[in-house]
Amino acid sequence: MAADALAGRIAGLMSHARTDLTELVSIPSVADPRQYPPEECVRAAQWVADAFTEAGLRDVRLVETPDGSNAVIGHRPPPPGAPTVLLYCHYDVQPPLDDDAWTTPPFTLTERDGRWYGRGTADCKGNIVMHLTALRALGDDIPVGLRFVAEGSEEQGTGGLEAYVAEHPEEFTADALLICDTGNAAVGVGTATTSLRGLVNVVVTVDTLAGEVHSGMFGGPAPDALAALIQLLSTLRDPETGATRIQKLDSTGTWEGAHYEEEQFRQDAGVLDGVPLTGTGSVSDLLWARPAVTVLGIDCPPVVGSSAAVPPTARARVSLRIPPGTAPEAAQRALTDHLTGAAPWGVRVGVEPESAGAPFRAATDGPAYRALGEAMQSVYGKPMTYLGQGGSIPLCNVLADACPSAEIILMGVEEPQCLIHAPNESVDPTEIEHMAHVEALFLHAFARARRSAR
Repeated sequence: MAADALAGRIAGLMSHARTDLTELVSIPSVADPRQYPPEECVRAAQWVADAFTEAGLRDVRLVETPDGSNAVIGHRPPPPGAPTVLLYCHYDVQPPLDDDAWTTPPFTLTERDGRWYGRGTADCKGNIVMHLTALRALGDDIPVGLRFVAEGSEEQGTGGLEAYVAEHPEEFTADALLICDTGNAAVGVGTATTSLRGLVNVVVTVDTLAGEVHSGMFGGPAPDALAALIQLLSTLRDPETGATRIQKLDSTGTWEGAHYEEEQFRQDAGVLDGVPLTGTGSVSDLLWARPAVTVLGIDCPPVVGSSAAVPPTARARVSLRIPPGTAPEAAQRALTDHLTGAAPWGVRVGVEPESAGAPFRAATDGPAYRALGEAMQSVYGKPMTYLGQGGSIPLCNVLADACPSAEIILMGVEEPQCLIHAPNESVDPTEIEHMAHVEALFLHAFARARRSAR
């Protein structure tokens, strides 16, 4: 099918795409039963299974993974002699975090200033709709075999699909893997992500007293667990620059690819005027080549409702992103040793490992990347850009082990303005349209490349 004809078909499918995304966003598929009913994730999984069955995949089914989540798996056999491409996405989403910070309801797709708002519109339900739009545009003209998997607990990092892949590698065998959970450097800039940071999460707990005591009667000599936790967490950062500083962990790496300009980063991240960035070196170095620690949450008395009492215990969830070349096991040991070794005033400190994932770096010199570059050039009219990604997708390394000869491509609709994981997440619908076009063209270009190589 000619590129122009394909573009026209995809443009004609965008109203269907909006309906798809509206329905998907309305399902609060947060894979944490402490926050949302598990039935919502099952409902989202079944929606995905039904939609991809309608789009031409076969034997689309829900499979329970070792963490209790459901992955959606399906396939389409290849034409004789054709390669197979695996399409990945995930249907679970982050919680809204702060309903009051949303301009519109988080689980209602709302258009504003040309963008579609709602939790999951970009990460990653927008990528689900991108896949569907590409397959619908191609119809029966799909020149490759397809394998499909939609993960159900990616945002929780509990590793259900990773464990399932390790146990059933034959269900994921392919020549190229499209991991669609990233996106372009900016709207209209076709991009492949070639580097991912790994992830280590721990929960650190400080205990000082058998129970709360009155701050007037006992405050001073009675050790304050919350103050101790604050002191402990402060040691993870350089006091002058705010750079991550964890003992036995290298923080001097440099990024050799395309750079992320500081002013663009400040705009994309919403950094307030007059507030400097933390760390030293370029933004690209800090994002893609060095470890970065974040305190994700603290359990302690809230301001409203707090009393005049010395806190006896406090805990925090600490996340450490690590660049390619750093093993998660070594990073977890370094973080744990740092936290326990920096305990102030003799307080008791416990560190509980929560989750871990290895960093990833893609090889970009194969036929799949050449085919993707051809598709990106056709759709966006400019050469494809290569960037790193600060996020983590542990599944990439598991799939690389299951398919050692496959090329792994990370792409999608999630550009910086999407504000994934934050209130007011959104997607630019033109990115869904254009990246669906890229995907459809890629499937044809990759099939041609493999035929000519024979």
